[in-house]
Amino acid sequence: MESSSSKTFLVTVFILLAFTFNTDSTSAARAITKNSSTEFIRKSCGETTYPQLCFTSLSRHARAIQTSPKLLAETALSLTASTVQSTSTMMLKLSQTHGMKHREAAAISDCVEQMSDSVDELRNSLSEMSQLSGYKFQLIMNDIQTWVSAALTNEDTCMDGFDGKAMNGHTKNIVRGRILNIVHMTSSALALINKYASNHV
Repeated sequence: MESSSSKTFLVTVFILLAFTFNTDSTSAARAITKNSSTEFIRKSCGETTYPQLCFTSLSRHARAIQTSPKLLAETALSLTASTVQSTSTMMLKLSQTHGMKHREAAAISDCVEQMSDSVDELRNSLSEMSQLSGYKFQLIMNDIQTWVSAALTNEDTCMDGFDGKAMNGHTKNIVRGRILNIVHMTSSALALINKYASNHV
């Protein structure tokens, strides 16, 4: 009877040890994967004009990105499109602020329109990313690069509308700060797309 109990005890201990080992191994494997993904993102962002912003925004998605240049570019595009959309919403609310000067309201209105165009262009690019394959790769990639470049131009044009001393300092600072952020994000996304494209030449 004692022998049977001892065997049961030993089997139980063995199962627990095996489970613990497998759990630790899985956790270690995940940690290694995340670390390699993070380093991949850091290295890729290091080749952009704004590496710190690029890495900070994308490293949170390391597990999904893994070490895929395509997923890296897609994630950068998706985050940029979302940020442009939220910035456009913020600016629309700002344009409705009581007491705003006519020139400020007009500049913001123009900017909201340009942001809307940028969102469309970035979303078109995201949609086309899923079609990248085979003999149409370069043709589709050219369209993506053109759309993202156009989005960047729209954002630059929006920021230019707030130049000059006639603009209110507070309003200018708010808008230019947000626009500058998305200009940098779009620039980084374009750089990652160009890098991905160059690997297929």
